[in-house]
Amino acid sequence: MREIMDTLKALADENRLRALGALRGGELCVCQLVALLDLAPSTVSKHLTILRAARLVESRKEGRWMHYRLSKKCGTPSASKALALLFEDMQATSRIIEDQKKLRRICREDTDKLCRRLFGKP
Repeated sequence: MREIMDTLKALADENRLRALGALRGGELCVCQLVALLDLAPSTVSKHLTILRAARLVESRKEGRWMHYRLSKKCGTPSASKALALLFEDMQATSRIIEDQKKLRRICREDTDKLCRRLFGKP
């Protein structure tokens, strides 16, 4: 039951759905997600923690930066089905279309420079 509740909680927020939608295109650095969602790094981190708890995303550390991708084992089988249905419904929404355009611009930037700018680290 806990897994189901974690999944429902993870899917019950627009910004987490936007992050999942962005990760459909492949792995992203946390700074790219911060730039896309236009939220404070701590807020994005909290959203990603909730998504990880639901086993919807996986992470890896590269140097100082965290990278996220959709989980290959997406929680429960029901969670996988729900996510597939959500992605199908979301892909034509104006918000997701805008996010895809914005993400293309963000991904053209040098990731290291973007992370340094957003996180203020030398």
